This record gives sequence, C-alpha cells and structure tokens, in this order.
Amino acid sequence: MTETFKNSYKTTEKNLVSLSVYNVGYQKCEPLYQWGPGIRDHYLIHHIVSGCGYYTMGGRTYTLKAGDTFLIYPLTEITYHADDKDPWEYYWVGFSGSDAAAIIGATGFSKETPVLSGQNDSEQLRSYLLQIYEARGQDIAHAVRMTGLLYLTLALFIRPSDSIKKDTSLRYVQQAITYMNYHYAYPISIDDVAAFTGISRSHLYRIFVENTGQSPKAYLSALRIRQACTLMKKSDISITAIANSVGFENSLYFSKVFKKFKGMPPSEYVRHIRS
Repeated sequence: MTETFKNSYKTTEKNLVSLSVYNVGYQKCEPLYQWGPGIRDHYLIHHIVSGCGYYTMGGRTYTLKAGDTFLIYPLTEITYHADDKDPWEYYWVGFSGSDAAAIIGATGFSKETPVLSGQNDSEQLRSYLLQIYEARGQDIAHAVRMTGLLYLTLALFIRPSDSIKKDTSLRYVQQAITYMNYHYAYPISIDDVAAFTGISRSHLYRIFVENTGQSPKAYLSALRIRQACTLMKKSDISITAIANSVGFENSLYFSKVFKKFKGMPPSEYVRHIRS
C-alpha cells in the first residue's frame, strides 16, 4: 500500500499587508481524498509532482497530472479530489494581500484558465514551495522570508504583458486595491473607489473581475472581515465598535456579512477565539 502523508503549516498572524503567506504544505493523498465543495477567502496554488486528480471550478472539471498547477480564487466554489488508482502528491501555498490580485492578474491564470499545464520549471516551483514551508514561523523575520520566497514562486508564472491595454487595466485594479486597503475603515462605496481611479463603476467591475476573479465589492468586504477578525483577536472592544472600525455603519449588516465569510456570527467567533 502506498504511503500517504500530509505536512502543513498555517500562519496565525498576517504581519505583512502587501503579500502574506496564509498556509503552506505538501501532501501525498490517499485514493479519492477530496476537499470541497467549498470556498476559500484567499488565493491557493497547488502544484502536482506525481499522480493525478481532478479539479472542479465554475461547472468545469479538469483532469490533472504531474507538472500541472491549479489556482483557487477567493470566494469561488471549488472541489478537488485525488484519483482512485494513482492519487496525486502536491505542494501548495495559500496567500493574500493587496498585491496578490495584481500579481495573479499578470500571470497566465484566470477564472477561465485556472490550470497551467506542464510547467518547464516544475522542479524549481516545487523547491520554492518546500522552502516556504521550511521557512515557516510566526515572527516578522519568518514572515519576511516566507513572503520573499512567495514572490519568487509567483514570478515563475508571470508572463510578458501582451498589450498596453492589459498593463493599463492592471494599474487601475492596483490603484483600486490600494485605495481600499487605505480607506476600508471608512464607509466608502465602490463608487468612491471608481471615482478615485478615474473610471466608471462598470468599467472597474469588469477589469477587476478579469484580473482578480472577484468583484470590487467582494474584495472590500473580505478585506473588512479580515481586519475585523484581527481586531477581535487583539482587543476586547464591542462588536459594534469593531463594525464601525472596519467601515460598517450598520452592525446588523456587519453581522450578516461576517457570517457569510466566516460561517458564524461575530459573537460566536469571539467566544471561539477567546475560549
């Protein structure tokens, strides 16, 4: 019987805002091992080094083998499972941050193409992912090293800009992301974000989805909920105060959005992390 194993590491603190490793690891799966259906609140790359399996996203199922890499987008329902006869072994890294969407937008990944096949530098990719795992740790020194290695990993997927139009749309998206990261604590709207970038709301929506796989509203909501979770872990202020601190003027609406992202109301989340 083939030996199976799983080595994984998840960070508890996001020390870096621009790009931060969420989790990292590697696994030799048992036959038919499955995750999902479900969603993640961060980007997640899996690189297959042996065996095969299946990845389902957007109603389409991809058959994958050694050398293939698949990307999971935030807030997108997916399922993946190992083959029953030749289950895969893969390395993965999950990440988030203000630079993440723009970097992914400059790669060959997209919502329409979430799988890249036959990377020529497959061994280098595996090596970087293993180095991220080996650099694991919760302090700032470990966070910087993990993020540096993550940049090197993502650089393997960067492709030359195919047009000035593509470069321009990426700049608009990055401006929008930067604005939201600096102003999420205020009751800004997507109209405010579009006005800052100098383009219409509909244009912003289209290029944001094209480059990040999610809408500006979804990105802003996820950002606010992440910051709310950080406040809950590091302070004992009230739920209403936390809602106000991350840009929600209505605490009931905050609770609704929070439950959508975390699967439980804020009060239950607080009890869970403080118990």
